[in-house]
Amino acid sequence: MSQASNTSPETEVLKELLKRCPKGTYEAALALRAHKDVAQVPVIVMGIIDRHLEPDQKEVLAKGSDEIRLYEDLGVDSLTMLEIVMMVEQTLQVSIDNEELRDLRTIGDVKAYLDAKVKGEKPPKRAKTYRIEEIASIMPQREPFLFLESVTIDGESASATYRISGNEYFLEGHFKDNPVFPASIMIEALGQLGVFYLLKGKHSSLSSPARPDSIFFTSCDGVKCRRICKPGETLQMVVRPKRMRHPLAVFEGEIKVGDEKTASAEEIKLTFDYYPTVQGDSEEALSTPITSSSTNGNGTNGNGSHGGLTPLPIASRNPKVPSRGTDKSLVD
Repeated sequence: MSQASNTSPETEVLKELLKRCPKGTYEAALALRAHKDVAQVPVIVMGIIDRHLEPDQKEVLAKGSDEIRLYEDLGVDSLTMLEIVMMVEQTLQVSIDNEELRDLRTIGDVKAYLDAKVKGEKPPKRAKTYRIEEIASIMPQREPFLFLESVTIDGESASATYRISGNEYFLEGHFKDNPVFPASIMIEALGQLGVFYLLKGKHSSLSSPARPDSIFFTSCDGVKCRRICKPGETLQMVVRPKRMRHPLAVFEGEIKVGDEKTASAEEIKLTFDYYPTVQGDSEEALSTPITSSSTNGNGTNGNGSHGGLTPLPIASRNPKVPSRGTDKSLVD
C-alpha cells in the first residue's frame, strides 16, 4: 500500500503540524512512529528548529555542527524555545521536563536528550549552565559592573564568557581613542566567577548556601596578563577552587581569547558566610551591603590604581567572620 493511501486522522494531524518544516521532516516523523526508527530523531529535531528560525539563522543551522548554541548562535529566545519544545513533544510523543530543558544549550545537547527520551532512557547528565538573566538574578553585582554573560558549573570548576561590547563606561577613558579592556577588570571578572561558584556550585567544604551579601574579595596573588583585549573579543574564563574552609575560599583562574592565554591568577581569595541558623536566639546577620569596587572621584581607588576587585571594609557583628581593614587593590 502506498504512503499516499496509507492516511489516517493521526497522520493528517502530523502533516499539518509539520507542514512548514523542511522537506523530509514529516517523512522522518512517519518512519519514527511506524517503525520506531530512532535514527530519525535528529532529522525531526533539526527540521522543527529550522522551521522557527529566520533566514540568516537557518544558514548557521545548516552547517550541521552539534556545537551550535541555541541562544548565542541561533538567537533562539525563551518564547521561540517554548514553541519548539511543544512541537517536539507532540511530534515525538514525549514529555520534556522544564528543569532538564534549562540545561540544553547546543544542538548536540538537544539531540542526545531527545534520543534518550524516545528510547525511554535516562537523559545524559550534563553541566549546569546559566544564562545572563539567571546570572543577574543570582549575583550581588549588577550592570554596569557585571562581567559574566553565561556560566557553566561542571563539578569542581566554573567557566564563563563575557563579550567586550565596546560600550563599557570605563572604555571612554581607558584609553583615549584606543579602547582597551582593563586588566584589573579581567581579574574582577574571575573574582565574580568565584562568587558565582560559592553561590551555586557544590563543594564538599560548603556545608550550606553562602549569603550573596557576605562575599568579599580579600587578596589576589600570582597575577599575569599576556595580551590586551579589545571590543568585539570574548573572554573565556575558568576558575577552580584550590582551598575552601569557612569563611575563606581560594580559587585559581585563567582567561583566554580563542586559543590565546590572556590573563591568569594563581590565587583569588574571597571571604564568605552562610545564612544564619536559628538555635535558640537567632544569630545576627551581616549588615554591610555587598560592594564590588570602591573608587574616588577620579576613577581610581585612592592609591592610583584602577578599581578592580576592591571592596569596602567589612563591618561584621557576626562572631564567625572577623572584621578586616581596607584591602589591597589590584593594578592594571
